[in-house]
Amino acid sequence: MVMKKQTLEDKLEAVLDDNVNHPAHYTYGSIEVIDVIEGLGLPYHLGNAVKYIARAGHKDPEKTTEDLQKAVWYLNRYIALLEKEQEARHEG
Repeated sequence: MVMKKQTLEDKLEAVLDDNVNHPAHYTYGSIEVIDVIEGLGLPYHLGNAVKYIARAGHKDPEKTTEDLQKAVWYLNRYIALLEKEQEARHEG
């Protein structure tokens, strides 16, 4: 079996099409979304909100509104968690 030598373009395309390690809907632009989330040290809820905002219109343009609604859901959930923690501190 003869192996075809990969060109630089082939290698680049393989990296860009990597849906596990570098999905295209999170890697457009100059910064990958996971790098932003980790770099800022965002907690789970805020990280997911950023993820859904960043991918809105890119992963599936038909689901842009759904992605934004998911981001809002994570933000509201985090706000509720913070409010609950704040109430517990004031009661204790």
